[in-house]
Amino acid sequence: MASTTEPQHREEQEATETTAAEDEDTGAQVAPIVKLQEVAVSTGEENEDVLLDLKAKLYRFDKEGNQWKERGVGTVKLLKHKETSKVRLVMRQSKTLKICANHLVLPSISIQEHAGNDKSCVWHATDFADGELKEELFCIRFPSVDNCKTFKEKIKEVAQSEENKDGETEEATSTANLLEKLSVEESKEQEEKKEAPAEDKKEENTKKESPVDEK
Repeated sequence: MASTTEPQHREEQEATETTAAEDEDTGAQVAPIVKLQEVAVSTGEENEDVLLDLKAKLYRFDKEGNQWKERGVGTVKLLKHKETSKVRLVMRQSKTLKICANHLVLPSISIQEHAGNDKSCVWHATDFADGELKEELFCIRFPSVDNCKTFKEKIKEVAQSEENKDGETEEATSTANLLEKLSVEESKEQEEKKEAPAEDKKEENTKKESPVDEK
C-alpha cells in the first residue's frame, strides 16, 4: 500500500515545484521581435465641422430583390466643410468603420417619415459610399423618436440653407449680367453720339457745295 502512495506523492511534489518555478519572476525582459510604428490614420473629416452625430441603423432599397437590405449599424454624421461650407451626410459602421453612406445634402433632398414609423425616415440621394455615384433610396432607424426628429429637422435646415445660397448665387449672376448689358449699351450710345457730329458736318459740307455745282 505504501509503495502505491509514494509515487503519487512524488508526482504531486514535482508538479508543485514546476508550478512554483513557472510562477517565479526572474526579472528578465523580453524585447519584441518586431517593433510597430504608430501610423496616423486619416478619415477625410479633418477639414469638416460636425453638425450632427447620432447612432442609427441604415437600410438601402434593393430594386432587383424589391426589398430593404441592412447597410450597417453605426454613427450618422452631418459634416460641414470649413472652406466650401458644403454639407455631406456620412455614416460608418461602428466596428469596421466602413462607410455605408456618403453624399451631399442638396436643396433637392426630400426626407419623410417611413410607413408611419416615427423612429424611421426615408430619402433619395446620389451616394458615393461604394466609390461610384449611385442613385439610392435610404431608410434610417433611430433608437428614439427624438433622435429621428432631430435628424429630419437638421437635414431640412441644411437643405433650406443650400437653397438660399443657390438663390443668392443666381441673383448675383443675373445682377452681374444686367450690369454688363447696361455697360455695353451705354458704350454703344457713346459711340453713336461720337459718330453723329461727324455725319452732321458731312451733310453741312454737302449743302455748301450744292450752290456751287448749280452755278
